[in-house]
Amino acid sequence: MASPPAAAAPPAASDAIDRETWIVAGVVMLGAIMSILDTTVINVAIDRLASDFSSSLTTIQWVVTGYTLALAAVIPVTGWASDRFGTKRIYLWSLALFVGGSVLSGLAWSAGSLIGFRVLQGIGGGMIMPAVMTIMTKKAGPHRMGRVMGALGVPMLIAPIAGPVLGGWLVDDVSWRWIFFINLPIGIIAFVLALRVLERDEPQPAHRMDWLGLLLLSPGLTLAIFGLAESASDGFGATKSWLPTAAGALLVATFLWHSWRSENPLIDIRLFTHSRAGAAAGTFMLFSIAFFGSLLLVPLYYQSVRGDTALQAGLLLVPQGLGSMLTMPIAGRLTDRFGPGRFAAVGIPLIVVGLSPFAFVDADTSYWLLGGFSFVLGLGMGMSMMPTMTAAMQAVPPQAIARTSTAMNIIRQSGASIGTAILSVILASNIKDQLGGAAGGGGGFDAVHGMSEAQRTAVAQPLADAFSSTFVWALILLALAFLPALAMALWRDKPAEQDAGEPGAGVPLVME
Repeated sequence: MASPPAAAAPPAASDAIDRETWIVAGVVMLGAIMSILDTTVINVAIDRLASDFSSSLTTIQWVVTGYTLALAAVIPVTGWASDRFGTKRIYLWSLALFVGGSVLSGLAWSAGSLIGFRVLQGIGGGMIMPAVMTIMTKKAGPHRMGRVMGALGVPMLIAPIAGPVLGGWLVDDVSWRWIFFINLPIGIIAFVLALRVLERDEPQPAHRMDWLGLLLLSPGLTLAIFGLAESASDGFGATKSWLPTAAGALLVATFLWHSWRSENPLIDIRLFTHSRAGAAAGTFMLFSIAFFGSLLLVPLYYQSVRGDTALQAGLLLVPQGLGSMLTMPIAGRLTDRFGPGRFAAVGIPLIVVGLSPFAFVDADTSYWLLGGFSFVLGLGMGMSMMPTMTAAMQAVPPQAIARTSTAMNIIRQSGASIGTAILSVILASNIKDQLGGAAGGGGGFDAVHGMSEAQRTAVAQPLADAFSSTFVWALILLALAFLPALAMALWRDKPAEQDAGEPGAGVPLVME
């Protein structure tokens, strides 16, 4: 047996992230940025699209909903497809579909054609992020995953902030079509670089598809997210909301039962019951619900209460992005050194502190105050999001990485949809309560979008009260996320046997 100093040397030498790994990270990050940016960049163009296509707001909203549903439908199959055909091949195909859908969306001649092309774009976009995480987890190894995932987390947090800024500028000064055309040059560069830089991985042709699991999970997620999206207009009590939501929840629950009993499930949920991955998944779900729901509220407050433009609202979110950019690389390094379990328990309280002034916001709250606390909120996000993802990825065996990545992306997407729906319904109800007859027949968001400048000024304070009451619920959801985060910090996985000489042999895993 080698002496202790000799045995310790190779892992120490391999602990530094080599240039090749950073190059791969930079290449796949192009695809990740495009995919996530397109979930938010179009929001500021909805009114313009409705006007240009002479379409109702209800119809044109499907430009967003169709993309989201396509994401939800295709994410579950990505883990199996990566194993079956190779992650590089799936990543290249997803880029091609996304860019093709983007170009066709920019050429759309009607609301219906735009919705259809957005679905095609969403099919490609839904496969990009799980493939990116799988590529980087395998490339970096468990002992360097924190730093690499910290780098990959930047587009996940920055894109929702940069999206309204970029979209507002393109819509106001160029054309809404360039929201989509801009993906063409970026996508071509990303495709060529990925073709040349990414290593060819070995497909597993014998890996069978769990068709029953796919037929349960993909329609289940699609129905549930559709129902939640429909709740924004008429609340959860409307048949078009609760019926598909209930049907989707039933299908997802049946999938969970099937996954528990199946020998080769689409996603093995047993991996989340025997390790820290379960606590990480619970933290990530509640975090996604609260965080992405809040991303709806903050810019909408600036636009509807303060009268800011879409571009101004996006710029007011910049401090939040700066905070996350500051702490995310630090959290990545600390994760690799001390393990990922404890950082969410530190970051989530920071998010609560950063969001708390919005629970007391009024019609003229200082921008400097809100910007300063938004920076603190960003610090907390950088400490929470990617360490939680890393905790889940490190807690499973290497052969389960692709499907665990898929599961965490499903959690992110479904959590975002749930959070947006819940807080949208609460906000709409609060607006109706505060404004009464001034909200009009539709109430809620229809009232917010339809007000003139004089009307907005007259009802600015009660409208601000509606937002502050809704932010209280966002804080409650964040507080709930602290409980599984604390469990993740206290969890002690059993050490697993690892291959001799494998870097990062000290990483705890559970193999039962």
